[in-house]
Amino acid sequence: MKIGCSKLVLFFCFALIHLLIPTAAQRPLIRCYNAGNYTSNSTYRENLDSLLTTMFNNSKIDYGFYNLSAGESPDKVYLIALCRGDNSPSECRSCINGSRYELLKACPYQKEAIIWGETCSLRYSYRSIFNIMEARIVTYRINGANFSDVEAFNSVLRSLLDSLRNRAASGNSTHKFALQSAPAPKFKTIYSLAECTPDLSELDCNSCLQRVQNIIPQCCDGRQGAKFVTPSCDLRYELYPFYDSSAEPPPLSPPPQPLVPSESPPPDLPTATLVDTDDQISAVECLQFDFGKIRVATQNFSDANKLGEGGFGAVYKGRFPNGHEIAVKRLSKNSSQGEIEFKNEVMLVARLQHRHLVRLLGFCLEGDERLLVYEFLPNASLDRFIFDPVKRAQLNWEKRYKIIEGIARGLLYLHEDSQLRIIHRDLKTSNILLDAYMNPKISDFGMARLFQTDQTQGNTNRIVGTYGYMPPEYVLHGQFSVKSDVFSFGVLVLEMVSGQKNHTFCGENNGEGLLNYAWKKWKDGTTSNLVDPTLRTDSTIEMMKCIHIGLLCVQENVVNRPTMASVVLMLNSESMTLSIPSRPAFVMDSHTRSSMGTTPSRSSPVQASVNNVSITELDPR
Repeated sequence: MKIGCSKLVLFFCFALIHLLIPTAAQRPLIRCYNAGNYTSNSTYRENLDSLLTTMFNNSKIDYGFYNLSAGESPDKVYLIALCRGDNSPSECRSCINGSRYELLKACPYQKEAIIWGETCSLRYSYRSIFNIMEARIVTYRINGANFSDVEAFNSVLRSLLDSLRNRAASGNSTHKFALQSAPAPKFKTIYSLAECTPDLSELDCNSCLQRVQNIIPQCCDGRQGAKFVTPSCDLRYELYPFYDSSAEPPPLSPPPQPLVPSESPPPDLPTATLVDTDDQISAVECLQFDFGKIRVATQNFSDANKLGEGGFGAVYKGRFPNGHEIAVKRLSKNSSQGEIEFKNEVMLVARLQHRHLVRLLGFCLEGDERLLVYEFLPNASLDRFIFDPVKRAQLNWEKRYKIIEGIARGLLYLHEDSQLRIIHRDLKTSNILLDAYMNPKISDFGMARLFQTDQTQGNTNRIVGTYGYMPPEYVLHGQFSVKSDVFSFGVLVLEMVSGQKNHTFCGENNGEGLLNYAWKKWKDGTTSNLVDPTLRTDSTIEMMKCIHIGLLCVQENVVNRPTMASVVLMLNSESMTLSIPSRPAFVMDSHTRSSMGTTPSRSSPVQASVNNVSITELDPR
């Protein structure tokens, strides 16, 4: 028995090594479907053999794509053969010839099967597979080595794959294929290609490749290479040339630089005044959706599809005919601020691309209808988990720490790494959405402000945001900067560790608030008392570090708060010595506001969203 187990372990170790380490000639990927069988002397097998022979002898295969059917139902066979777009006719025939024998050998009696070779794919089925996008299941093979600078590598890779996806989708009826290389950090080069079966529409090809691309952060973040295949499309990237580089088009042009206004906006006006013209809205009309299609996708904005509601209006789940799910914000007819927020989000979010920012797919501007269309994130918002007595148990410390890191990286991108410099101004748990893998995405940019590159601070008479997350210099004096978001991030981190809402936390002394309670426990050396009881068995060292970082972020003196670049460094360093925090700032929450009876900013009205009602709390149904 022991010998057998050892052999089994060795077998699986060998299989894993083969999966992860690229070789000169990778074994093909094969899938045999459990959709019914045929016998060796059946009419179905005769039709399949006939089709494979006809295909191989047909000159149409020289163009790299072949689709044909043979026989009559129930023994009819549909077949698709696709060669990589840079293959010569002889290379194509050689790959297809080898693939047909390997596929029949691996799936001898299955009525549906597919093989992905090094440079071609071959597929047959008992059902029609023409002009149909199928990418529900993605098969992949990865290069196990990690790139040293993951963020820099990912930034180059995302831009490269976005370009390839669009180029491949815009191909013709014989080729939907694109390849390209791009300089990567550490003097490396990323080589990549994207391909769809040419019978797909441009939209379906783009959707197929996008689905594949969305998997990369979950399976292969920072890996030096990977190959992804589906029945309808495939994608591959490596740090070595796996194709003939002479087939590449000219190098990619640098991205266009954002337009810089000739003068700064008036300090008391929202950022949307920079874009509040019909001309500028029409400049992004490529993102515009037809209202009728959105109405159909949401089943006429039915209550059954309603995910949440807030100051902007209601949020609905929708589904397009191709199965793509969306989240739609619909501006309320009586929302006084919605028009400003609508234009703000269209013009800002459309120009921001980061794995930890929610992705704006488009908008609709028709009559008095104002719609924002986002990617649908099935796990709703972070507050639906962290403050729920039952669901919070699903967020162990590893997941919480991953969420904290992701939010930090998203803010760093907004503050320093994007083409624009953005202050979010309403960071809170209900504005952090979670994808299917619990990866965080910052959402709701309706209150965001655009800074010029060298600008460090702004002032406003119109206070917007959420009580309990806003720093005192903003609430009391209308002053905001990147450190305003840092303060909000600190509050959020302390909420993540404790599982308690800042604006309702009472502590040992009624009304002392979460920040003051955390500060007191940190001074007393009893910070473990702050930790969510469901986490008591997890890594206390990281929890204590996060409490320390949270307290540094909520200090009253703006200068003493760290930048998000420093926060990301703290989170990722095991040896960095953290400075000693000072007492947290006085925080005005909704209870404090009620007891004061006056508005806190120059007698100006305060537009604040209550934390437990957010327009971006998407609830999967």
